Amino acid sequence: MPKAVRMLGISKEFPLVKANDAVDFELEWGEVHALIGENGAGKSTLMKILYGMQPPDSGTIEVNGEHVTIHNARDAIDLGIGKVHQHFMLVEPLTVAENLVLGSEPRIGPMLDRRAAVRRTEGLIAEFGFDLAPDTRIEDLPVGLQQQVEILKALYREARILILDEPTAVLTPQETRGLFRFLREFAAKGNAAVFISHKLDEVMEICDRMSVMRDGRMIGTVNRADTDQRRLANMMVGRDVLLRVKKRPATPGAVALEVRDLVLKHPVKPRNVLDGVGFSLRRGEILGVAGVEGNGQSELVEVVTGLRKADTGTVLAEGKGGGMRDLTREDARERHQFGLSHVPEDRNGRGLVMGFSASLNSILGDHYRAPYVGRAGLLQDDAIEGHARKLIKDYDVRPTDPDITVSSYSGGNAQKLIVARELERDPSVLVLAQPTRGVDIGAIEFIHQRIVEARDAGLPVLLVSADLNEIMSLSDRIIVMYEGRVMGELSHGDATPEKLGLMMAGSTAELAPA
Repeated sequence: MPKAVRMLGISKEFPLVKANDAVDFELEWGEVHALIGENGAGKSTLMKILYGMQPPDSGTIEVNGEHVTIHNARDAIDLGIGKVHQHFMLVEPLTVAENLVLGSEPRIGPMLDRRAAVRRTEGLIAEFGFDLAPDTRIEDLPVGLQQQVEILKALYREARILILDEPTAVLTPQETRGLFRFLREFAAKGNAAVFISHKLDEVMEICDRMSVMRDGRMIGTVNRADTDQRRLANMMVGRDVLLRVKKRPATPGAVALEVRDLVLKHPVKPRNVLDGVGFSLRRGEILGVAGVEGNGQSELVEVVTGLRKADTGTVLAEGKGGGMRDLTREDARERHQFGLSHVPEDRNGRGLVMGFSASLNSILGDHYRAPYVGRAGLLQDDAIEGHARKLIKDYDVRPTDPDITVSSYSGGNAQKLIVARELERDPSVLVLAQPTRGVDIGAIEFIHQRIVEARDAGLPVLLVSADLNEIMSLSDRIIVMYEGRVMGELSHGDATPEKLGLMMAGSTAELAPA
């Protein structure tokens, strides 16, 4: 039987980087095949080439045994290849049926045949067991059901080969299990799927084979029965990696951050983005904030750090010299001076100035203070460079040249520089927003270790992350947000993916099963 996909000698070069270097990749009919690797390994470029979004510089592609040339996404769709994008490509005001047929509409003359669109949608929903109604508007669906619509769009166009890019990033554990049921049924019908993910536990659960890329090259392909998470991580990084951070139980001290009844109104819709959010954080503990993205976590971080003003509510924090202070009316700089350090979720937009050197980025937030500024108001280059060299050495930031612009850094090294800068300020409270998003598995290990070391030294840490594995691995206590509200709190020992998943979908902690 011919392969579903056979890519031979695929090379693709961009300025300053060779994304794919003579890569071979094979996909069998009837399998779910993982394509994994660190950021920048070349896996996304390879799949963009297969889906017609990038032309290869060299190499050949076969689909079902026939040599093909894929110039664009339309060519790929015509060959039975569909792609479920990490960021959904849906038109929110339109219905499920209207999104499905968009671009390939059934018509009566020049008009859309709505009945035919709804019939076709109902047939696909029934065939694959999705929990959707054809007339529901996309804007009224939770993200898990929006992903089902993305999959149905590909199936409507008769895709037999599905490419899924980080498909579980915005799903609850229950929604992830539903996706996996679909993938198993899809493959069992003789189709094939490529599963791109950084979650090795999910890769081991759902995939039959795993292909690992590193630095633009294909390192190898292994069967599930012949490998485990540790071996896959070793193939990805080239060394052994700790997949779960080791930490002893926390010994919390006094309250260092207290948030009371925060309310932030939606700028357009008649609802609150933050709806009475309150919690406390103690010295020497990590409080995790879990939830599907878009449920108020980003706005919570902005309100706590002073980047946004709440409509009502109070933020109290402990300063470097001790003592609680009401920071509700203070701006971001004043809170930073008081002792709040913030690792933002958008490292390029808010964490770094991409055109600046590593030296200058290492003092952002303190760039106007001694010892980095002299009496005449001029920057003290020697002090800045010495500070940067220390951070680069202590936090293993590469390249080690402090004069290099941070735009040359990988995501992991850029994030390590931000974490180093904020921790070395000796803060009284550390706020982390998506601290390892888009970060290589080796850098994740390093950053997690430093976070735990800071906690053990008595630092209170507020951790906001969409990665449930990260939340469960690092947190001593966990609160869950849904539609701007706190659904409840669980201790580290009581938290399970099932409980957290139900709370992420709107159940309170009391309703989650034991």
